[in-house]
Amino acid sequence: MNIFRILGDVSHLLAIIILLLKMVKSKSCAGISGKSQILFALVFTTRYLDLFTNFISVYNTVMKVIFLICAYVTVYMIYVKFRKTFDSENDSFRLEFLLVPVTGLSFLENHSFTPLEILWTFSIYLESVAILPQLFMISKTGEAETITTHYLFFLGLYRALYIANWVWRYHTENFYDQIAVVSGVVQTIFYCDFFYLYVTKVLKGKKLSLPMPV
Repeated sequence: MNIFRILGDVSHLLAIIILLLKMVKSKSCAGISGKSQILFALVFTTRYLDLFTNFISVYNTVMKVIFLICAYVTVYMIYVKFRKTFDSENDSFRLEFLLVPVTGLSFLENHSFTPLEILWTFSIYLESVAILPQLFMISKTGEAETITTHYLFFLGLYRALYIANWVWRYHTENFYDQIAVVSGVVQTIFYCDFFYLYVTKVLKGKKLSLPMPV
């Protein structure tokens, strides 16, 4: 394990903690896409089924369990605990537009045609687009709270660090996973515009706002 992998995991965990603290402190899930959080919960569920079949390390197991718990706690807080503050009108992205092609692709392009491998591949493809409902929600409302933008920044940083991790592994271990790398690059591209706005606006104390769709 290298420093990029560890920093990526820390950034990912920090993003989730920021989101959970935001909801707990404000007693609201306003501005948060429940659909994106459902997709992330599905990502972790299908990816970490190997918890029951393959032990890698204590660190690996603990992190998987933490991410699974946090994902379902987040979904619970949005749809149960703080459901009265959930903005379902603006969280209107059609999930089938993501789930259908991702499911089909995971059957067509994978490392081996076995249930666990197909589900792992499905989780990789799905993670690359899981943030789209959140970005769609921000574009629809025209703005995002500062805390929500911090969450998105650290989530994007996690993917960027994992790309660095893959580059490092290629040079040190001659290991290259085309499915993971391509999906990670696609996901990072989705964050590019947001990163620019985050640096030029949020870090300067301005509220992130986007042009309202026509």
